[in-house]
Amino acid sequence: MRKSAFTLLELIFVIVVIGILSKYGIELLSQAYKNFIFSSVNNALQANSAAAVESIAAKLQYRIKDSVIARRLDNTFVGLAGNTDPDIPILEWVGADIDGFRGNTAVLPHWSGIIDLDLSSSTTLVSPGTDTGALNTLIGILSHGSGTTINNAALYFVGSDSDIRTGYGWDHTTGALTDQNTSVMHRIKTGTNANEFESAIVGVDFNGTDIYEYYQLAWTAYAVGITDYNATGNGTGTLTLWYDYQPWNGDIYTDGKSAVIMDDVSTFQFKAVGSIVKIQVCVNSDLMEDYSLCKEKTVF
Repeated sequence: MRKSAFTLLELIFVIVVIGILSKYGIELLSQAYKNFIFSSVNNALQANSAAAVESIAAKLQYRIKDSVIARRLDNTFVGLAGNTDPDIPILEWVGADIDGFRGNTAVLPHWSGIIDLDLSSSTTLVSPGTDTGALNTLIGILSHGSGTTINNAALYFVGSDSDIRTGYGWDHTTGALTDQNTSVMHRIKTGTNANEFESAIVGVDFNGTDIYEYYQLAWTAYAVGITDYNATGNGTGTLTLWYDYQPWNGDIYTDGKSAVIMDDVSTFQFKAVGSIVKIQVCVNSDLMEDYSLCKEKTVF
């Protein structure tokens, strides 16, 4: 009886084929795995960076436009226009209270944005349709029970003009604003009636102050920047939002609360053209060396 088996040539051929498949098959699997990792990391960075930019833009959208400044970590001021210097990591602005302006479920604003010039006086500003009691409750909720009230708030009269360093309280070395005439932010407290504001500066009223019919109310400023920032531009940091602080009362951004926007941020840059602000956020991934992704947004 004869038994069939591999010849030596057939065996060598099989070994060669298996070797070829092993070499290129492993490479194909490795490349497929790398492509999967790249796609996953890229999608995550795309989503996270887009969310970070949109989060900042949502706050910037309701800024008091003349209040936006740039600040170094040592708290010195720099020009905001055309800024792309990575050593200027803090963007800061005063935000109008859009939540209070939107009001409650009955679609009634907590502050109307209008001053009745005929009914107002040097001691009392009358704002028809305003409910300071409801506004005070809302500020308490938004500030997470920190003790911030409407009596910490300020009014900005639309059309006012003032030095940006001193008018908003950004130059915190001078403390809280002490007059209502040279500053653009007017410290207020509740009046006798729910639709009235009075000066929150002891012994100082609105006598001699340019009072305009339209106003915006603010109870907090905002700052965005990278903590643990590396001035050499190397490495990454945590993009952070600060809020619940009042420059007109002598606060700086580190006096407020902070919330993490995004980790592993390599760059946060911003520049302004007139009242338009452009922001850019660049992020890295520990899973992929030398890979960075940037998102930009222009806020009008």
